[in-house]
Amino acid sequence: MAVRRSAAPLDSASLYAEYPFLPGAESLLRDPSWTVRSLFEDRRYDPARGLGRARILAAADDPRAVNEVAEFADASPEVRYLSFVFARVTLACAPSLAGLRRWAVAESKRSSARLERLSGAEQEEEILAVSAKMQVGMSPGPGGVAVPLVEYLRLAAPIREADFRLVRQDVRRGEVEVRSARAARLLEEAIRRRLAEPLPLNEDVVRFVRERESELFAQLAARMPLPTARTGVSGGALRADRFPPCIRKMRRTLQQGENLSHAGRFALAAFLHRAGADPETIVDAYRGAPDFDESITRYQVEHITQHDGGAGYTPPECETLRSHGLCAREGDPTAAEPADRVPDPLCFEERLHHPLQYYQIRGGTVVERGEEARGSREVNRPAEAPGTPGPPGRSRSTGRR
Repeated sequence: MAVRRSAAPLDSASLYAEYPFLPGAESLLRDPSWTVRSLFEDRRYDPARGLGRARILAAADDPRAVNEVAEFADASPEVRYLSFVFARVTLACAPSLAGLRRWAVAESKRSSARLERLSGAEQEEEILAVSAKMQVGMSPGPGGVAVPLVEYLRLAAPIREADFRLVRQDVRRGEVEVRSARAARLLEEAIRRRLAEPLPLNEDVVRFVRERESELFAQLAARMPLPTARTGVSGGALRADRFPPCIRKMRRTLQQGENLSHAGRFALAAFLHRAGADPETIVDAYRGAPDFDESITRYQVEHITQHDGGAGYTPPECETLRSHGLCAREGDPTAAEPADRVPDPLCFEERLHHPLQYYQIRGGTVVERGEEARGSREVNRPAEAPGTPGPPGRSRSTGRR
């Protein structure tokens, strides 16, 4: 069961319990001699482990943290802190980082939701207290909160809401002045970034945690399955090994639990649709996204694939993908497969202008949707997709991560 709690001004101990990632939160511990092994084995830490597992699974089901974890209400500050440590260590040992990235989103949104429930001077005071301990650099400003320009650009870059664009901000003497509500959203992004980085752990710890929490990892995998290729509605089976480098990289990004841009999410859904994927396969492709929401994803996939009587939007052509930084023809040095780390000669041929064209040349089947004549024109001379549909997995109305 999930509940919401009202916000109130915090003393030092409560501040650390609400924001356990802050330096100094370890002061909540009555016994500072704990170890990773004792946290995972000692019966006195049963409450912390139970709450930690609840935090992990709640994030898998609800990365937007719409509802609070019910067990929080009765947990002491010490238990809440240790549950956070347990969750972070556990997810750093998981076979896939997708769970860690989604948990980071949920935890950052939980913190942001608390700030949003405050108002006036209390809200601003807590924002400044948290940002100071995180060394984000926020300070009191004439209209609310002042954020250094470089810091603002770093934190606002992944936020897709138009109101966060720099041209719409009040910039004075190297600082961006924002209201407290906007500062809270920027702080949310700073928290997400910090928590999304896995802790450096040695192999012995990783093996120990994986053995101890194998059941939890199995539950997490069941709730966050990696995308699998299914037989398309028509046109034969999907040939993921024949996808162009850009599409393969988009899929890897989501599988690794990393964020994919608006343009990338749209391009991937449109490509999979035209490559013959059924709706379930397309939805599955986004399950690794840190902000995955099944209902929103299904709605947006349906919008993209059912456009124009079922023909669907055509994915952007290569030039457009390059303009959005989505082209991977030079190779992806972070890829696990050697073939994905080197340039793809086909992508440099003058005849190639579109990812569907690449797929066809490599032996994949492009499924014609709607009127055959129109579909043929779309494949041979793809038009730029309009910017109206929201990207799968993200709410277009808010643009929130």
